[in-house]
Amino acid sequence: MAKDKKSRTPLPEPLLIDERELGMDASSIVADIRRHFNHTLGCDKHSISAHHLYEALVIALRDRLMERWKSTHYSYQDEECKRTQYLSLEFLMGRSLGNTLLNLGIREEVEKAVSTLGLELEKMMEVERDAGLGNGGLGRLAACFLDSCATLQLPVMGHCIRYEYGIFRQEIDAQGEQVEKPDHWLACGNPWELERTEFIQRIRFRGRVERIGDGDKGFQMRWVDTDDVLAVPYDIPIPGYLNGTVNTLRVWKAVAVEEFDLTQFNAGSYVEAVAGRMHAENISKVLYPNDASESGKELRLRQQYFLTSAALQDVMRRWLRDQGEDFSPFAEKNCFQLNDTHPAVAVAELMRLLMDRQGMGWDQAWAITIRCMAYTNHTLLPEALERWPVRTFRELLPRILDIIFEINARFLSQVASRWPGDTERQSRMSIIEEGMDPQVRMAHLAIVGSFSVNGVAALHTKLLKEGLFKDFYDLWPEKFNNKTNGVTPRRFLALANPGLSELLTETLGVGWEVDLTKLKDLRPKTKDKTFVRKWQEVKRRNKVHLAKMMASCCGVKFNPDAMFDVQVKRIHEYKRQLLNVLHVIHLYDRIKRGDTNDWTPRCVFIGGKAAPGYWLAKRIIKFINNVAKVINEDPAVGDRLKVAFIPNYRVSAMEIIAPGTDLSSQISTAGKEASGTGNMKFMMNGAVTIGTLDGANVEILEEVGKENFFLFGLTEAEVATKRKPYDPERIIHEDEDLSRVIQLIDSAHFNQFEPGAFDALIGSMRSPGDPWMTLADFRSFIDAQQRAAEAFRDQDRWTKMSIINAACCARFSSDRTIADYNRDIWKLKPVVPKLSDQTA
Repeated sequence: MAKDKKSRTPLPEPLLIDERELGMDASSIVADIRRHFNHTLGCDKHSISAHHLYEALVIALRDRLMERWKSTHYSYQDEECKRTQYLSLEFLMGRSLGNTLLNLGIREEVEKAVSTLGLELEKMMEVERDAGLGNGGLGRLAACFLDSCATLQLPVMGHCIRYEYGIFRQEIDAQGEQVEKPDHWLACGNPWELERTEFIQRIRFRGRVERIGDGDKGFQMRWVDTDDVLAVPYDIPIPGYLNGTVNTLRVWKAVAVEEFDLTQFNAGSYVEAVAGRMHAENISKVLYPNDASESGKELRLRQQYFLTSAALQDVMRRWLRDQGEDFSPFAEKNCFQLNDTHPAVAVAELMRLLMDRQGMGWDQAWAITIRCMAYTNHTLLPEALERWPVRTFRELLPRILDIIFEINARFLSQVASRWPGDTERQSRMSIIEEGMDPQVRMAHLAIVGSFSVNGVAALHTKLLKEGLFKDFYDLWPEKFNNKTNGVTPRRFLALANPGLSELLTETLGVGWEVDLTKLKDLRPKTKDKTFVRKWQEVKRRNKVHLAKMMASCCGVKFNPDAMFDVQVKRIHEYKRQLLNVLHVIHLYDRIKRGDTNDWTPRCVFIGGKAAPGYWLAKRIIKFINNVAKVINEDPAVGDRLKVAFIPNYRVSAMEIIAPGTDLSSQISTAGKEASGTGNMKFMMNGAVTIGTLDGANVEILEEVGKENFFLFGLTEAEVATKRKPYDPERIIHEDEDLSRVIQLIDSAHFNQFEPGAFDALIGSMRSPGDPWMTLADFRSFIDAQQRAAEAFRDQDRWTKMSIINAACCARFSSDRTIADYNRDIWKLKPVVPKLSDQTA
């Protein structure tokens, strides 16, 4: 396609080139790397650096992506297809180079190319920093979803903030404490992205609202005297797997409307002159500011509105360009998926844009809005549902608050009609939580303004309907649905585990990367001794790789023949890293008592970041490190038990951790984890799960069977039943093993020179009010761990369990998840890009 027929600014034909003119062979790639290194980057023999070499390769690849990117974009336009905008304050992308080589199918040619230039591809890949656009499972899930949308050729575009500083870089100091260091991942720029200044949007804050118009023509509201910020988009290509589709992640950077105040500058007030710019750019400066302070709360709300307003205005810009001012079919062509409550303000912002800019009445605008918005919930913890003070909204977003009040008034009228006189229910369901400091309940706004509300695992959705959102489910049962999470098999199996990937292709043929149901054919292979041996060889190589990474970052030698028992996730009390450490101390106590008959050597790895303001989570990290130090330095323990905390857990680390793991610990309190996705990455790579009936563990257990899963602990219903008479002291008294563990902790054995260091942790576990009921599951966990240890000693049995876990992972592919979203919510038509005759 030479020219976009609907482009606002016609371009001369000679300026545009046909797509797909660049060769995918090694010699063509060599030529482009050299050209970009010498000319685009202007490097010479004095300025060469590893980053320049990496950047030249990336630009050469981006050129090839660009051809497919344009073809995809033009095809969407020509089809006039319905599109989904995935709005998320996080996209934890990790590194892009390896994933791009995989999805373009040119890794072998690129290896030849860089080798011709005297370079090593692996070393070039190590130069890339993990993209710091997320801090946990929610952001990584969004990244997996984009990969699957492109692979399924669905017209989906992601929107995020272009955070200059991502989730902090975690270091562990000599005392075992977490230290947060800035993660300036954009320090050397991001060669994958393209700045799109032609699509800049203006975002409004503060100001006041005035009413204009007369009685004949009605009236409109105007938001005036605002403090504006510009949103500058940067586009990152998202290639599908070997299919020619390249979708887009659009990330938005905040810049000041004016660079600086020239009057202040001329008067010599240099700091004041640039203060406005600094204030504006703070919005995209750092991922998730600490919202413990009022200024932190305001900045986070500014981030949320900045993202949603930029994305919605961008969609409306494209609509006006392509479709004109008729918005009647807008909802038939657009869907906005709200990834948790962070972008929930989009409900009110779309209303504002339709009414204030397009002149619609309330009813017409609301009819469009509630047919466009879809909300995904990611938490069962009531305290994690976002609420913002009305006073902050009034100061920062006065027009949006007016609209929210009106939405709420009309909604409560509907509730009153459905349940006359039930004022208590009206209070529970209100978008505005009344009180001394009224709050805006963002989850309620999202539910009221959406046509779809989904949980992310079967148990999670059930608990939403029966508990957290029961009132809304009673009112709108048709809105609620489940979409169990999934992870992309391209990154977390094909890319992360090349040895297993090669074995799968050798055994199953090609195509399993996009159809994990093919892995079910591995089940009969558990009786094939040759295949079993190959599986074991792959696993051991992966464990050697993981052991090297751990030795490098922890200075501890790990035996790859030991069981690698791993728990990596955000550090939080409900995820119960504490329970894991209690088991470690129990094993240590056994060794010290000489109870080592039929011992299974074990290496326990725990990793994750604690939120900077979450003091108790940071105490847990120190506790893990103190315990690890005592155990690893005790000669009586030796290689029977090693413990390590993995510092700075991130996507690129998980790509090494998951393939090398034997036992995957998923041990949250039942009823607290929405889904989990780490459990899926481990399972996909043949790890066996030890876990509670929580989140997606329930569905993993259904797939693999009880004989291939180490189940323990109270169920969600049992947790609720036993909570009131919960007596941790009695549990300690009645369990000899637990008593010894607690005695070791109480005696300060792990903090001999730091008196009282872990009193708060001990107190939380021993409290009858412990919401996580850690000690209640101790005995069951110890017993399940003993079963795992016995199974691991029989390597043929363990390998069979490993193979079956991988064979049953199709349900947990993000391809399946996205197909479900599309079937039930988005209803998009796949679009195959119109390519030239050259090979994709």
